[in-house]
Amino acid sequence: MCLRLIPILLAGVIATATTAEAEDDIPETYDLTALSDAPEAFEAGSAIPEVLTTTRLRQPKSRVPGTTTIITGDMIRDLGIMNLVEVFRLVPGMTVNSVGSNQPVTSYHGTVHYEQRRLQVQIDGRTAYTPSLSDMDWNSMPVPLELIERIEISRGPNSAAYGINAFLGTINIITHAPEGTAGVKLRAISGSRGYRRAFGSVGDAIDDYKWRLAYEKRRSDGFDEQVDDNKVYPFHDGYDMNTFNYDSNLVFSNDYDLDFRAGIVDGVDEEDARKTGKLGADRDPDILVDDYYLQTRLNVTTSERHFYHVQASFQNYDRRQRWTICIPQDQFIDIRDPNTPTPELRACEPGDTDPFKANLNEDTEESRLEFEIQDTILFSPDLKLVSGLGYRKDTYRSETFFNGRGNNYQSRVFGNLEYSPFRWLTLNSGGNWEKTTTTDEVYFSPRLAANFILSNNHTLRFVYSRAVRTPDAFEQNPDWSYRVRNVRPPFEAAEGQRFLVEDLVNPATSTLGKTLEEERITSREISYFGQYYLDSSIVSLEVRYFNDQLRDMISGIINEEDWTIDNNVALDQKGFEVEASLDFPGTKLRVTYAYLDQDGRYTGENDRDAGDKQYAIDLLGRLSVRHSGSFAWIQDLPFDLTSSAAFYFADEFRRSQFERADFRLARQVFHTGYSYELALTMQHYLNTDPTLSPDNIIKDHNQFFVEAGVRF
Repeated sequence: MCLRLIPILLAGVIATATTAEAEDDIPETYDLTALSDAPEAFEAGSAIPEVLTTTRLRQPKSRVPGTTTIITGDMIRDLGIMNLVEVFRLVPGMTVNSVGSNQPVTSYHGTVHYEQRRLQVQIDGRTAYTPSLSDMDWNSMPVPLELIERIEISRGPNSAAYGINAFLGTINIITHAPEGTAGVKLRAISGSRGYRRAFGSVGDAIDDYKWRLAYEKRRSDGFDEQVDDNKVYPFHDGYDMNTFNYDSNLVFSNDYDLDFRAGIVDGVDEEDARKTGKLGADRDPDILVDDYYLQTRLNVTTSERHFYHVQASFQNYDRRQRWTICIPQDQFIDIRDPNTPTPELRACEPGDTDPFKANLNEDTEESRLEFEIQDTILFSPDLKLVSGLGYRKDTYRSETFFNGRGNNYQSRVFGNLEYSPFRWLTLNSGGNWEKTTTTDEVYFSPRLAANFILSNNHTLRFVYSRAVRTPDAFEQNPDWSYRVRNVRPPFEAAEGQRFLVEDLVNPATSTLGKTLEEERITSREISYFGQYYLDSSIVSLEVRYFNDQLRDMISGIINEEDWTIDNNVALDQKGFEVEASLDFPGTKLRVTYAYLDQDGRYTGENDRDAGDKQYAIDLLGRLSVRHSGSFAWIQDLPFDLTSSAAFYFADEFRRSQFERADFRLARQVFHTGYSYELALTMQHYLNTDPTLSPDNIIKDHNQFFVEAGVRF
């Protein structure tokens, strides 16, 4: 019967529909059995939180080989968080900021300056980062906040479970199962700086078939203004996205069920010509977004102690970015003359005679086809094994960045064995064997851990792990040039010609065309997890000490005038992180703190001056802050009211520190057949100074948002 169902699984990837998952207003539940295929009765009743992400094996925190943060969907909504990326301010050691026009970035322990290349991000087990840049586009993520059940963040290298990009950690976004969201739900939010968000979902659970269809529209005007040449200008840096999601589950029998998900994202990510325009741009180079994904998964339970799944997914990312340029005639002639140094380009000004006018583009289309088989065997309560195979094909197409198309292939074998020889000791041994055509090399990423269970609710962990990250397609195999279209007189002869970036970059510092090697990290962790019971309350405490060595890190600049990336920096990171919570009826308190000590040194070739070497080191520290943390308080009040207060801080960014306090007051009323909620949220910036870029300007210290929602 299993063989007959596999064609159904693969056919689902070829089919089309629209996906994601919706939310639940009932008390939070952890449907880990749906995620791990585990029988529901296994290890039921434990008061210790359970996670899946760290090893792919369902484990209580007392046995997990590493520190994992759980952020529930209820907490996200109760705190009034407005954007998905801002959830990670609640995670010790993670920082959030914006680069470029208004591109949100997040990182664990920094090491990024623009692209977030070193975190594995998944949505319901589907890899979510873009293939050719290994980057995250948080503005177009197909995950409405209402759909999130919880997010699990594995802090520390997790390549042993997920492969190359899980270099610093793993983010696993888990959405609600459709059976918990039957009915109709509507929500609308409006607020400062043009923030608008509308959400709606409808679904049903009929016998063995559960489904949900959801739509979300979200938009924002971005930052208030920008500064250029000491003058203030309007800032064109918002976004406007539409997301359609479909999620379903079909039960064939007690042993077989099939998940199918699909989704579409359509919208505009605004780019400001003054801020990000290139080569004499004279209008805004907005990015048109057109993405879709398909995912299907067959879950099979052969016995109470043996289960597996077969998963296939396809994702396509389409970005169209086009603009017109106007370059003064003398500068254009200098660009075309190989014997003349490349001038500092400027856009045309009134009075320029016969300038060069044409159309440029940075269009890209990327796709990922991925297959995975995962098998779980519970030999006994003390011996468990999860293992599997994976295959991935990444395809990228762009006449500008790659002069055509290319493919990367990746195959992997992974596994983790959990063994508890004594009640006070749990051992985890895991690893990932992986081959990628990006470097044509084979890599093995191991992890070993010993958890000493001091009592039923207190655990001391010792973890050792190694991981690699290989260069992505654009870092390793670029063929960057601009092909001009619709050229205006008197330069019609240039129509269709390619203007190579290698002609624009500084040949004295350019590393364009150099073969890059993998980045490597060796991580050591000592951590403690404990729960304390005080009458009707529970105190949870998790403390992590880490000592990481990062070698052959890729640093430098990638743009049309500078290409300096190389394996040229070594980093040593150490510090500690604290996550604590206090729960008792009607009240939840949560606090986090992280301390990071980062030392870097230049290890590349001795062909740069001291300033350039230090700049390469500094680029890997733009999001590496020494002190960061958060505090959250959620309180039930009389008259169906709920209040929350949160404080987030991060110091030592490039220009300033981040400090913000959020306050929310909501009233939720339940009636027979329906419920509704009204809420007001205020964000108070204690410091409005831009943190990374001088253009990240928020003029008003206070930002306000109003919400209204109803569910039938």
